[in-house]
Amino acid sequence: MEPQVPLSSISASRRVVVAALTASALAGSLTACGSDSSAATPGGGIPQPGGTLRYGLSQAPTCADPVQAGTNQTIYVARQVVDSLTDQNPETGEIVPWLAESWDANDDATQFTFRLKDGVTFSDGTPFTATSVKNNFDAIVNSIGGVKAPSAVGYLAGYTGTTVVDEHTAQVNFSAPNAPFLQATATLQLGLLSDKDAAKSAEERCAGDLSGTGPFVLEDYQQDKSVTLVKRAGYSWGSEAFAHDGEAYLDRIEFSIVPESGVRTGSLASGQLDAISDALPQDAPQIEAAGGGILTTSNPGIPFGFQPNVTRGVLTDPAVRAALLSAINRQELVDTVLGPDFEPATSTLASATPGYAALDDVTYDPDKTQRILDEAGWVPGADGVRVKDGQRLSFPVLFSPVFAGNQAILELVQQQLRAVGVDLQLDLQSMSEQTARQNSGDYESSYYNSTRADGDILRTAFGLDGRNINRRGPIPQLDEVLTAQLTTTDPVVRAQLIRQAQQLVLDNGLWVPTVELSQAIGVGPNVQDLAFEASARLQFFDTWLSE
Repeated sequence: MEPQVPLSSISASRRVVVAALTASALAGSLTACGSDSSAATPGGGIPQPGGTLRYGLSQAPTCADPVQAGTNQTIYVARQVVDSLTDQNPETGEIVPWLAESWDANDDATQFTFRLKDGVTFSDGTPFTATSVKNNFDAIVNSIGGVKAPSAVGYLAGYTGTTVVDEHTAQVNFSAPNAPFLQATATLQLGLLSDKDAAKSAEERCAGDLSGTGPFVLEDYQQDKSVTLVKRAGYSWGSEAFAHDGEAYLDRIEFSIVPESGVRTGSLASGQLDAISDALPQDAPQIEAAGGGILTTSNPGIPFGFQPNVTRGVLTDPAVRAALLSAINRQELVDTVLGPDFEPATSTLASATPGYAALDDVTYDPDKTQRILDEAGWVPGADGVRVKDGQRLSFPVLFSPVFAGNQAILELVQQQLRAVGVDLQLDLQSMSEQTARQNSGDYESSYYNSTRADGDILRTAFGLDGRNINRRGPIPQLDEVLTAQLTTTDPVVRAQLIRQAQQLVLDNGLWVPTVELSQAIGVGPNVQDLAFEASARLQFFDTWLSE
């Protein structure tokens, strides 16, 4: 265990681990389950500048705005255009300089001061200054809001404003301690847009005409069709996590939307595409036969699972929610649908997340499920579905095809639940419709995952001041722990609190985990050094194309 580092002594120049967790714990969790993308890349050699990389997305980006980005496919695009104050080294977990060259915080983590790099400009030619930081953070809290940008607003919990100390010094202030904030500054959701774009409405931001300071520039954005990025000439302020300095190697990145897995794989194998999202296990032989490969890494954060609305239908019964935990054969989901690059979920956090702890209750035990339901008065009906007081043990699950395996996973879960007398109905909707219904409460359960390399994601997903998709009321013990981990600057204590929070989320029936998400990216033989950043999303800055 690394010695505790007071937040007041945090300095980017010393590459100190932040996010209120130790370097050893974070580094271990980030590397244990994923493969190194550069090592897995076919070919090799000396990087060569130039060329166009053609990438096949499995789904259309939902919005061009990084603040509102919620899907991997959206983040793959937006991350190339927008830089953040800091970055997180994917191998060590350290928070390192990006747009901020150094920083410090006061003892109770209510004030963070960033010293910004000089000479940074947005792609519209305007300078990046401390005022830009203020304008962006103010807009997230005051204009965009938690409905459109729940993650970003959650990261800024208690935000009272940014003080512009001078042109290159920004002081970010909070009304209460926000220990995870420094790690949050490495996320895309707190990426920075030009002052003009920060002032736009949420709808205007989604349209695609945005200026960031990133190594690529949006040349063309056609919703549901394609996105084209071009290299930013003169880019010289890259993250310390990048492998090289200066401009990106690629001249262009052309993203096209190819929802059908077989079509994506065929296009990669035939050379029409250079890389693709969501390469499935059955795609590997065709990709490898063409000289390519599959890059994988595990997502930190909350694994895929069911989040019940505890105010509607049969899921208001705590016994039903508890019974679901042991009714799902998670290993069968992995073996049947996903393959060896994926893992069954074992907690309310994914195993690649700092503070993760395996929970004994996330175990397949159908006999236990039967006992729980019997004791709660749910008896088998004539068709095998259990009933209680005339009500069938049936509920719908709201989900979207944002991950290619979602429907197949839920169809298998449907079979597993039917075997213990539970009738699961699948409610497939677009990502935008799923989000809208989550926000309005029009669902009985919702299936999704959420990615962040920090255990504070439990607060943003389950806290009363977070999304609270469960629509729950106060749960004093859980609420106290979620608040305490936010305000605790001692990394050891905070890690313990995060472990407690995982168990309490489970004990209160707020999440039913299924499988952990892994990124599986198919690449052609000419794609070199395509890398995953710390939150398991793609970073194209160091990518290059061989002959």
